[in-house]
Amino acid sequence: MLKYEIMFIVRPTLSEEDIKKTVKSFEDIITNNGGTVTDTVDMGQRELAYEIKKFKSGYYYVITLEANDDKAIKEFDRLALISNDIIRHLITKIEK
Repeated sequence: MLKYEIMFIVRPTLSEEDIKKTVKSFEDIITNNGGTVTDTVDMGQRELAYEIKKFKSGYYYVITLEANDDKAIKEFDRLALISNDIIRHLITKIEK
């Protein structure tokens, strides 16, 4: 099993309910493509070091997951790039 960590920033203009829906939908993308979410950490709203897409802050989340292949990661990456709700994301493979 390959282990990954995904950090992403949700835009601050969303309501609390919409933020939860966005995080849930991206967790579902992972599970629907063969991955297993082992942990989700809400790091709260933080100021950005520099402006991204005209936002100066964002809600940070970290998802830790396991997958047999990179199908779930590639689908997350593709949809995160398209989504207007995620302003930045970073996928890291955790080495054993």
